[in-house]
Amino acid sequence: MNDKVQTALNEQIKNELYSAYLYLSMAAYFESEHLPGMAGWMKKQSQEEVEHAMKIFEFVNERGGRVTLEAIAQPPVEFESPLAVFEKSLEHEKKVTAMIHALYALAVEEKDYPAQVMLQWFVSEQVEEENTFEHVVTNFRLAGDAGWHLLVLDNQMANPTE
Repeated sequence: MNDKVQTALNEQIKNELYSAYLYLSMAAYFESEHLPGMAGWMKKQSQEEVEHAMKIFEFVNERGGRVTLEAIAQPPVEFESPLAVFEKSLEHEKKVTAMIHALYALAVEEKDYPAQVMLQWFVSEQVEEENTFEHVVTNFRLAGDAGWHLLVLDNQMANPTE
């Protein structure tokens, strides 16, 4: 495996684990606000991000590369409101999409075809992730994030239809 690609993939492992940490911090915020549906939903998002990190981890190892783990920054712990949490989440997912696109471009530049194939999964996954968070933000904006509307949204997130 090319050193440039390996270094970039190791950086993305850290980024995916930061995403997991961020969503877990958001889950803790929702727990403190007595919104168990949203807390559970964010915990699932956190677990998904760990799975993403492990997908890259395994890929690097399968290619004979070396995974080197870096320090993960502390995520924010306080948020203005549930809507603000989801707006920040959507913003974060857009940032991750840009990271994945940059990784893919590097794999193309370096002619690393296996990395391109693996990263194509992430490109598709990010379309889904952004759409999911955009949908939640839209629901919050339509319903408002206070009073009984908030409880309805919390209940919906505790019992998703998918």
